[in-house]
Formats: sequence, structure tokens, C-alpha cells
Amino acid sequence: MFIDSHAHLTDPKLFPQIEEVRSGYIGNGVGLVVDVGCCLESSYNVSKNAETYDEVYFTAGCHPDACNEVDSKALEKIEELSKHKKCLAIGEIGLDYYYEGYDRELQKKAFISQLELAVKLDMPVIIHSRDAWQDTVDILKEYAPKLKKGFLMHCYSGSIEIAKILLKLGAYFSFGGALTFKNSKKSEVAKALPIDRIFLETDCPFMAPVPYRGKINEPKFVVEVYKFLAGVYNLPLETLETQIEENFRKFFNM
Repeated sequence: MFIDSHAHLTDPKLFPQIEEVRSGYIGNGVGLVVDVGCCLESSYNVSKNAETYDEVYFTAGCHPDACNEVDSKALEKIEELSKHKKCLAIGEIGLDYYYEGYDRELQKKAFISQLELAVKLDMPVIIHSRDAWQDTVDILKEYAPKLKKGFLMHCYSGSIEIAKILLKLGAYFSFGGALTFKNSKKSEVAKALPIDRIFLETDCPFMAPVPYRGKINEPKFVVEVYKFLAGVYNLPLETLETQIEENFRKFFNM
């Protein structure tokens, strides 16, 4: 069974065609999709998708772009959603300093408050980090020991050196379509990591893998990421498929 560990099925580029999208990924052997919340509204919407489709699970949390939403009431709503039987983690949460105009302090405050919620709830965390590695590592050095269920670095884009630091803190790492891009160094990073700490994803509708780069990404395309990484590891596709399913079930205690 192939698993898309990070998707955004409620995105307007996908949701109007959700039945077609679903038929596509089921037909391609994808048996489980994690629909990820990135703000309060999307966290609620992905929970409804999980209630509708057996193979869909979800996470609840506020992406750094939605850091202004994170207050005591928002945390209460995320906690309420976390009690759903198909909620796997708090996320995606983290830091993103890529675009101009971000509020670094507000992002850190939102990130930390959601980490504290995950500690309170004893749940895993899905982390987004872009162009903010020093702050991400500094915060995780404090909170990782408290996160007994662990944390997953979604769409990991950092260096091997940072990965080794995070690995010592207990991190798992997920890679998406960018792994397949020409001149990408992500395959070198993935190869340097233990295979039992790896997940694969699409982050759809973004970053479709080769040979679909430039198209709207869908969960069915996660199979291309599996094929690419199997080549990097020089493993049979079925072996990688089985290993990632084991990683997934262990991390999420399924």
C-alpha cells in the first residue's frame, strides 16, 4: 500500500473534483491519505473529509501563514478536533521566513503554543520549516524531549547537517515531489537518513513530481516519489512500500 502522508484535499484546486481525485489515487494503489489542516477552517474541513472517506485521516493545526489565528480560543478548537478518532497529529505547524512581511515573533509564539498543546495532548506533531532552520532547531531542542509521540519534518528541505541534529532529537522526515527534481540535493539527504525514519508525501496540490512537474499535484502521484526513492536506495519498490507503511504505523501508533 502506498501512503500519501501529507495532502491538502480541501484545497480549491482539488476539492471540487474530490471524487475524481479519489478514484485516481485508489486506482494507483494509494491506500491511505493524511489530509492536513493548515488553519482553523481547513482543520475543520479535513476532519469532514476523514469522516466521509475511510482511507482519509487528518491533522489539526495552524501553519505559520495562519499564525495570527492562534489564540486561546483557537487552541481550544484544535484540542477539540484532536479528540476525533481519525485525528493523527497536531499540524502542520512551524516557521516560514520565506516571504517578505512575516512576523517572526508571532510565528514563534504560535509554533510554541501548539507544541505545548501537543505535549499536553500527548500527540505527534507535523512540522513545516522553511528558511527558518536555526529558530526551528532551537525551539525543538527545548520541546522535542517533551514530545513523547515524536515529530515529523514535513517536506524536509534542510541540509544533511541539520537533519543529523534533528535525527538526534528523534525526528522523522518526509519528502515529496521536489525529491525528483533535476539538480535537487534532497536525494542525498534522504540517502543519508535511516530508512526507518522516512515518509513520502505529495503536499498536493503543490510540487508535482517528475514527470508531472508543473501540473496540479494529486495523491496518486506519490507513487512517482516512491519509485524515485526506491532507485536512490537501490531497493525493490515493494520493499520500500512495506518499510514506509511500517514507519507510518509505528509513528502514528496505528
